[in-house]
Amino acid sequence: MTGEVQIARRGEPGAEPLLRMTGIDKSFPGVHALDQVDITVYRGECLALIGENGAGKSTLMKILSGVYQPEGGEIVFDGRPVTLDNPRQAQDIGISIIYQEFNLMPNLTVAENVYVGREPNSGGFVNRRQMEANTRQLLDALGVRLDPKAIVRDLSVAEQQMVEIAKALSTNAKLVIMDEPTSALTDREVENLLAIVKTLKARGLGVIFITHRLDEIFPICDWVTVLRDGRNAGEIPIAEATPEAIVRMMVGRNIEDLYEKTGAVFDPASAPVLEVRGLSRTGTARDASQIVLNDVSFALRAGEIVGLAGLVGSGRTEVARSIFGADTFDRGEILIGGQPVTIRTPRDAIGHGIGLVPEDRKLQGLVLMLSVRENITLPSLGDLVRLGFIELGAEQSVARRFIEALRIRTPSPEQKVLNLSGGNQQKVVIAKWLALQPKVLILDEPTRGIDVGAKAEVHHLIAELAAQGVAVLMISSELPEILGMSDRILVMHEGRIVADLDRADATEETIMRYATGIDRADAAQVA
Repeated sequence: MTGEVQIARRGEPGAEPLLRMTGIDKSFPGVHALDQVDITVYRGECLALIGENGAGKSTLMKILSGVYQPEGGEIVFDGRPVTLDNPRQAQDIGISIIYQEFNLMPNLTVAENVYVGREPNSGGFVNRRQMEANTRQLLDALGVRLDPKAIVRDLSVAEQQMVEIAKALSTNAKLVIMDEPTSALTDREVENLLAIVKTLKARGLGVIFITHRLDEIFPICDWVTVLRDGRNAGEIPIAEATPEAIVRMMVGRNIEDLYEKTGAVFDPASAPVLEVRGLSRTGTARDASQIVLNDVSFALRAGEIVGLAGLVGSGRTEVARSIFGADTFDRGEILIGGQPVTIRTPRDAIGHGIGLVPEDRKLQGLVLMLSVRENITLPSLGDLVRLGFIELGAEQSVARRFIEALRIRTPSPEQKVLNLSGGNQQKVVIAKWLALQPKVLILDEPTRGIDVGAKAEVHHLIAELAAQGVAVLMISSELPEILGMSDRILVMHEGRIVADLDRADATEETIMRYATGIDRADAAQVA
């Protein structure tokens, strides 16, 4: 990689775009995915490509990277029209894409991954010294301290992200596409990645940055292009953009409308539906002495939404999994309707009217190769069996009812869940528990990885559930979501509930002071 170069910016005399896609059209069975879409990227520019799940972003990028072929429109790259029949053609002309789910070989070294299929050789043998030297040069240019000989499976998620970027640059990329690159990174790792994007821009590369986190685009992006329902919804320079303006283009509503909860609908004097008393657990797979849960106690009432906040590793997910019977605990008890119950497995929890929407919907919440219908009815199949056979008509009726009620966007109940957008996959997970009519629903990061429009719909669903009398425990790392949706907020720190805050008294600063251990309160008693 060379040093900084003189770059002709968008709008400057004589400036020619690095990429221009015009009138791009693409359809799939039952879906018009892209309808006359245009985007433009200049050298040294970062374009934020924003839109709801299902808006067409991924389809457009797969066309640009040669995975799909458009049915109409034109692609002009580096001054000439191009036809991209496969990903290798895109790579050869300087287009490189880094997907949200990494495309790395875990048992190979960093250098082997960077140069896989393109290894430098001498006399018919791989020149490992040259390959590792080239990889080190790429990593040094990115400001990344990483051993080219390190095995990829031993790296952190952020380090694997750097390997993907080095791999992209090793192909002499002129345009780098980053699809949700920060979804699994910590705040510090995100800062490092954004600094690297600035480095790429300074060297004259074009960058397309796809993200659902609007706060990330303002430090690094120059323009914003918004897609909605497969069409251009607007384009705006970052200097004129605001989160409110972008949200309006994305979903046609104001940012204030994202949170449905407007006031308590439950009776705070009513008897709890769920009580957790003294839940404690010591020991993890790595450290048998680590305190995971420390005397956790709280209560949920019918129609109440209780937010569970805290930093990663504070024990929030462990609480949810223990209540649901997915994890064991050493001490404590769980009460349903005032009566102690024994929950050793998820089946026990379901029998007591408890549902769990897990943090990782793809691995823990869905069977991706099954249809929408099959996923929705999976936990309630026992109610649909007659004489040992599943009543298909009854099953289809249940699936259609929840597809309509939750506004799940799918061409058919028989569509594989794998092919749905993230927001619609999340609705399917919620639908399968609603089919069981739960008393208690635990939601672990219910809007992670979905766009603001889908978030608004999920928030609306949560509010509707509470209005129907379901007790909701909602875990979220997004403090605006916790503050906007909760009647009460529990804050965890090092496996213990350290604060029980009324919604009216809670602020982001207050929650963070408790979550980081700066402040502590005696919140261990049952609320």
